[in-house]
Amino acid sequence: MPNHRVKLGNFLEGNGFHNFIITLIIINSITIGMETSTAWMESYGMFFESLDDIILYVFILEAVLKLYAFGYKYFLNAWNVFDFLIVAISIVPAAGPFSVFRTLRILRTLRLVNNVPKLRLIIEALLKSIPNIGWISLLLMVVFYIFAVLGTNLYGKDFPELFGGLGNSMFTLFQIMTLESWSSGIARPMMETMPYAYLFFVPFILIATYTTLNIFIAIVVNTMNEMHHQDAVEEEQHIKDFVRIENVKTQQKLDSLQKKVNLILEKLENKK
Repeated sequence: MPNHRVKLGNFLEGNGFHNFIITLIIINSITIGMETSTAWMESYGMFFESLDDIILYVFILEAVLKLYAFGYKYFLNAWNVFDFLIVAISIVPAAGPFSVFRTLRILRTLRLVNNVPKLRLIIEALLKSIPNIGWISLLLMVVFYIFAVLGTNLYGKDFPELFGGLGNSMFTLFQIMTLESWSSGIARPMMETMPYAYLFFVPFILIATYTTLNIFIAIVVNTMNEMHHQDAVEEEQHIKDFVRIENVKTQQKLDSLQKKVNLILEKLENKK
């Protein structure tokens, strides 16, 4: 790769340019939000539209420069593809049947995920947690199915709106799992007719909410810790490699200096 393309790539990946892009993304997100206000648009509509166009041109220029600097390798990075698609959506003419794409401009805010390392780490941790989360989701569905069948058989006749079928029972259990009005809206009214209904609700909440959902969080946190550890190990290895290379270079310089000294000493001996 030519030297000027390497320098351009280093500039585009540098902290200064990253901070510049993050600033533009935040400004663009704010202006897009302001455009939802009729009063703001009547007063500053032209300014918002012009600023939006300028920021879009900067994003397009960024994508073009990265394509030039990195070539096909640009598309080997999933985050670059993500950014490219968001910018590509913004280029689609926002008129006629494509007017919906103007609303999708707000997706540019998602570019913060790529440009802010901490946010990117969280997303990567979630993606790496998907296999384990899938098994926990399967377990949660089994728990939902068991309690939905129990709830339908136990309370379906007396409370058909809540447990009148498997679908109704599933939705009711989902509301209970989120703890949204589960006591005042579901459990206590049912307990007026069936005092021992709490024996159904309490175990479900303990299993579905306090156990299963906490396992979800634990999996993601554990994945993030593993990624932090891996990054620390890679950084430590990088430092070791750097120190080793520098030691080799230093030793080579010392050997060269020693040869020069020996050569000078030999000349002095010959003069004597």
